[in-house]
Amino acid sequence: MVHVIVVLFILVTQVSAYRPCPKCGKIKVPYPLSTDENCGDPRYRIYCNNGALEFMSAPGFYYKILSISPKANKLIIKPPLIQENTCYSSDLDQGGLMLDENLPFDISTRNTVMLFNCSDNILLSPLNCSSSSFCREFEEVGEGCGCKGTLCCHFLKDSSMTSHRIRARLGGCTAYTCVVDKQPGEPLESWNFGIELQWLPPF
Repeated sequence: MVHVIVVLFILVTQVSAYRPCPKCGKIKVPYPLSTDENCGDPRYRIYCNNGALEFMSAPGFYYKILSISPKANKLIIKPPLIQENTCYSSDLDQGGLMLDENLPFDISTRNTVMLFNCSDNILLSPLNCSSSSFCREFEEVGEGCGCKGTLCCHFLKDSSMTSHRIRARLGGCTAYTCVVDKQPGEPLESWNFGIELQWLPPF
């Protein structure tokens, strides 16, 4: 009898562990993502704050989650704001976006990153810092205007780069933004601003 009770307890525990979390605002929270210790998988923790779904970086900076693609194991977070008239990203004090390497999230290879207000040292890198760089288009509108005239570059975040960080720092580049799956010749008004993260499925 005791054995039966133990087995039933284990089964109930396993079922509850695979329970998806409730919606946060208008966004569904698919398994394994977790907004609470009683749903999802705690290794895939995200946060529901006042009806807004957010992802927390390793240093503790929150990024709004714009969309989730459960079949692709991907989500898109909103890039940090570039503070008006400063050309500083709002996560500059945290060194930019930094993911915890012990968690199952990383930055996908579909992100085109644009860096602004960079030091001359970046010209030694293979990044595109020419007058034809995509960053020059972004400087002409909205929050990019504060970075106009600074040294800027863009690059595709590929598999040869760290998949856990987009760096912003004084003495380097102080601001950045990102576009997901940018296509050649695509006009700025069609850019999908965001940073795509992917997660490893639970085992």
